Amino acid sequence: MRLLPAPVTRLGFRALNRFVRPLVDRGLGNPAPVGVGAVVVETTGRSSGLPRSVPLLSVRWGDSLLVSTVRSDSQWLANLRARPEASVALLGRDRPAVAELGSFGPLRTARLVLVDGPAEAGAPLVAVADPGGPGAHPDGGDVPAAA
Repeated sequence: MRLLPAPVTRLGFRALNRFVRPLVDRGLGNPAPVGVGAVVVETTGRSSGLPRSVPLLSVRWGDSLLVSTVRSDSQWLANLRARPEASVALLGRDRPAVAELGSFGPLRTARLVLVDGPAEAGAPLVAVADPGGPGAHPDGGDVPAAA
């Protein structure tokens, strides 16, 4: 059940992201090698092919970051499903990453593995369900990142 209509929620997140993204992009609030903090994740729009970025809270363990959402219409997650290559802004530097998607009940997750470090995609961090399996939620269209 949504508390607010989808267009209102989307508008609110876009306004918040316009303010937060430049700060997080420069490293403010980024997680330590082991910890919790904000990151900016850049994906490629699955319809447009254009770069899309969004600030997200993450849990970091070395070269792996776990980001998640309970929103069924999160475009960044749908973009990662279509193309798992991404970049993560950490300490003012863009780091290439590969995403592995999963879910825990209504919580949908992406494990972002930094590819310029020792971690390998496929190495276990947490147990995740197959995002295309039972209970998977398809996402809607491509929403551009706030300017």
